[in-house]
Amino acid sequence: MLLAQAVPGAWAPARAADVAPPALLLAERYRDDIDVSRYWVSEKLDGVRAIWDGKNLRFRSGNPVPAPQWFVDALPGQPLDGELWLGRGSFDQLSAIVRRQAPDDAEWRRVRYMIFELPDAPGPFTDRVERIKAVTAAARLPWLQAVPQFRLPDAAALQKKLRDIVRQGGEGLMLHRADAAYETGRSSALLKLTPWLDAEATVVAHLPGKGKYAGMLGALRMEMPDGRRFSIGSGLSDAQRRHPPPVGTLITYRYRELTQNGLPRFPRYLRVRDKL
Repeated sequence: MLLAQAVPGAWAPARAADVAPPALLLAERYRDDIDVSRYWVSEKLDGVRAIWDGKNLRFRSGNPVPAPQWFVDALPGQPLDGELWLGRGSFDQLSAIVRRQAPDDAEWRRVRYMIFELPDAPGPFTDRVERIKAVTAAARLPWLQAVPQFRLPDAAALQKKLRDIVRQGGEGLMLHRADAAYETGRSSALLKLTPWLDAEATVVAHLPGKGKYAGMLGALRMEMPDGRRFSIGSGLSDAQRRHPPPVGTLITYRYRELTQNGLPRFPRYLRVRDKL
């Protein structure tokens, strides 16, 4: 039994991209053999990635970001890569704001564009860190900011920082190798470190709830890229249970580890995939 899909106000998949998705640098997972002292470290933001090519602001899908004209008109000519962000724990609010085709000025005044990379800029990342700070400072826009980057001496300091960030409501850390030239694709030049694992899967069915969830979603039936299926019943708010992501939606979930059968143990819904 599937719950109704056509529910007013429910999440709807983004339209097909008008242009090809931009080539981006994608992170690998942190490994214990990494020399932390060779990397710049920053907080992993729970935002929506956005790429500015000097003229157009686009999601990672290639679709244009429906931002107010004043927001994009003030951006510098320098290409930028970063996250649209409201703050820790605010992804759902942010997602609703940035995908609305008729942008709300008051809501967009709360959104910050946090920059962590300069596409195609020359030199090692250390040079680009300084350039990012210079570009954002020169723009003098309250909504355009550089993601703070810092150095740590070793793995022990990194783990301590991770605990501090997570305790304050953050998602984790990103590590970018200091000597890395700009590149695209998945690379060990960029690493992510979180206290959990995450992955993506597609909603294939809505399982009805029981007890206090009667008449609402009980769990999402998910399909992994290799075709294996599992269910997610944790991490969903009552609002999401009333208006769940439609069948066919790609979502991100968290889990502790894989079982012997290769299925996620203790999967928990995180969010609709931010490929808008």
